[in-house]
Amino acid sequence: MESLSGLMQGFGIALQPQNLLWCFVGTFMGTAIGVLPGIGPALTIALLLPVTVYIEPTAAFIMFAGIFYGAMYGGSTTSILLNTPGESGSMMTALEGNKMARKGRGAAALCTAAIGSFVAGTIGTVLLTFLAPPIAELAFYFRPPDYFALMLLAFLSVSVVMGTSKVRGFISLFIGLSLGVIGIDKAGGMQRVTFGVPDLMDGVEMTVVLVSLFAIGELLYVASRYGKQTPNLNPLAGGIWMTKEDWKRSWKPWLRGAGFGFPIGALPAGGAEIPTFLSYTVERKLTKHPEEFGHGAIEGVAGPEAANNAAAAGVLVPLLTLGLPTSATAAILLAAFQNYGLQPGPQLFINSGDLVWGLIASLYVGNLMLLVLNLPLAGLWVRLLFVPRPYLYAGILIFSLVGIWGVSNSWVDLAMMFGVGVLGYVMRVYDFPIAPVLIGLILGPMAEQQLRRALQAQQGDILALVSTPLSATLMAVALAVVVVPAALQWRRSRKIEPLP
Repeated sequence: MESLSGLMQGFGIALQPQNLLWCFVGTFMGTAIGVLPGIGPALTIALLLPVTVYIEPTAAFIMFAGIFYGAMYGGSTTSILLNTPGESGSMMTALEGNKMARKGRGAAALCTAAIGSFVAGTIGTVLLTFLAPPIAELAFYFRPPDYFALMLLAFLSVSVVMGTSKVRGFISLFIGLSLGVIGIDKAGGMQRVTFGVPDLMDGVEMTVVLVSLFAIGELLYVASRYGKQTPNLNPLAGGIWMTKEDWKRSWKPWLRGAGFGFPIGALPAGGAEIPTFLSYTVERKLTKHPEEFGHGAIEGVAGPEAANNAAAAGVLVPLLTLGLPTSATAAILLAAFQNYGLQPGPQLFINSGDLVWGLIASLYVGNLMLLVLNLPLAGLWVRLLFVPRPYLYAGILIFSLVGIWGVSNSWVDLAMMFGVGVLGYVMRVYDFPIAPVLIGLILGPMAEQQLRRALQAQQGDILALVSTPLSATLMAVALAVVVVPAALQWRRSRKIEPLP
């Protein structure tokens, strides 16, 4: 009942005219951004952080949520019509969706993707509504060892799972942790890694790192590989609706996709890639039309797209209740909360209940807006791909410079922006994951604080880190995250017999 009363209060906030406007702006921008390859929700929210410090917090987060959900929707459009996923979570959709488009069934593929995203997004938001408050209440029982173990689990799982190499993942995490220690040590009052630069005494500005890694790094990467080829637009055909048979074959994959997406999205490093892959694999095994897979099976579009959007709702559960980001976009949303002087976690539901419930209620409204935007306007979104890349990325560069200068008025921040931007480019070229950098930078100082508290309570005894059942369990899981994959890989290598 408490959740329902909070949700009703949230609808009263989300349905205010100014918040409806921000929700529409977010969903519209998110859909457009999801269509453009390489420009995802993380980059967009990072670019908008310097601007939204002048906007009321509730309106800003309603807009951010619309961008987050909208990008998940928009990625399916180019996956289906152009075989060009705008988001990593849309890769599986391209396998069957583009085949359907080539057979003249692009409209049906877009329809099942949009409705599946709406159904799964709504299911995920319902689960978020009723699961977030009890999880937030449980967080009151967390002690410093529990928080430290939870953050260590996030560090290790993100570093191991994301990227093609564990070594690259740990290097990315080390970079983020290193950036996080710059500034004055709050416990001892000593300067750390400031090199005598006064502007670094307050630490590295989060917005600078976010904009640098996503905007500048991506800009340099695209510019170094720029080609003048024009996208080959696949025209819509076959009307804008689904047949009775399409509905019959889609509704179960929608529900199963939501079942995969929400829980996996809530896990550290779960993301949208794993549930969409699992959904596609399961639908391929369960289908009554196995001959169509690989040639345009509608189940292969419905399931992964539902999983994609349900994962987006799952990401918000640990973020809002524990202050734990499980993806790059969630890390940037956490930075946005901190920019407003807010710390996600159990206290957020008490001290900023209007913001939290207004944000959750706006997800229901945003899902409906996205359905209206995506069904009739798919052809319009694809036209965005014809914007010349030089114009697009030049605008992003100027927007980044103006945003950073407007917030800090510091030449040091501008110099750091280009330095970290070059680092982002190098990481992009050599396939280093970005998410561990962000999570290390954001959670590193928090983990250090909890570590100190845990050790001080036990006079420096290292066993304090496993002094509670929860901390011991989380430490064991964190160890398993690192050891089990390595052990399995070693076992597979032992089974390979040497050539004679």
